[in-house]
Amino acid sequence: MSTQRPVVLSFSGHDPSGGAGVQADIETLISHQCHSASVITALTEQDTRNVKKLIPQKPENIVSQANRILADLTVNAFKIGLIGHHETAYAIHEILKAHPKIPVILDPVLAAGGGAQLYSDYLITEIIELLLPCTTVVTPNSEEARKLVGHENLEQCGLEMLAQGCEYVLITGTHESTPAVSNQLFYDNQIWETYTWDRLPHSYHGSGCTLATSIAALIAHGLDPIQAVMEAQEYTWNSLNSGYKPGKGQFIPNRLFWMEDES
Repeated sequence: MSTQRPVVLSFSGHDPSGGAGVQADIETLISHQCHSASVITALTEQDTRNVKKLIPQKPENIVSQANRILADLTVNAFKIGLIGHHETAYAIHEILKAHPKIPVILDPVLAAGGGAQLYSDYLITEIIELLLPCTTVVTPNSEEARKLVGHENLEQCGLEMLAQGCEYVLITGTHESTPAVSNQLFYDNQIWETYTWDRLPHSYHGSGCTLATSIAALIAHGLDPIQAVMEAQEYTWNSLNSGYKPGKGQFIPNRLFWMEDES
């Protein structure tokens, strides 16, 4: 039996609590039968409640690590999570420019689940001007979309991100005060599709990482972005619905729920 798996290279932060960041990416990629390669963008001091300290890694180390992997492995998709510093964004942009044919899935992490700010105005500018034009699918939640673009209206936010050069924009609605969760996919200068999901009773640490990495994994397997977005939402909802609370803060997605279903 062949063990060849598509490779996803993840640029993510390290979360010592195991709920988000690179560990979330690895669990999600395992669940999709992908090989996980990773470059740590930032170390953090955090738990399931909030981020206390952000420690960005040196940009030159990020570039050299990524180049080493790309020289060895055939990477089928890039996933970008926590960036944390505008110099890190510039370093990632250098990698993306050198590999323009590899799909890019960007989860613009701007705040921790507990509310800690993880961005500066310089970083916002770099995301908009450097990363979005290289991005296949960007997956901001509604609060991140407003911070990135500066509009209150989410439709304006989505269309503006398309205008910046991103191919697909998925704005998630878990932070909105609505009975159900409404996620909007923007493509071809319009709202392409709206997805509605039952709202779950808890708040979750690592849900955005799970969604973006699932999309990256499915695209790495050859799915078109619209199909990948649809299937990734289902995987993420099931992970959240099976979530658990290991600490004193938020729930953690159970990204390996499928193993329990088979046991």
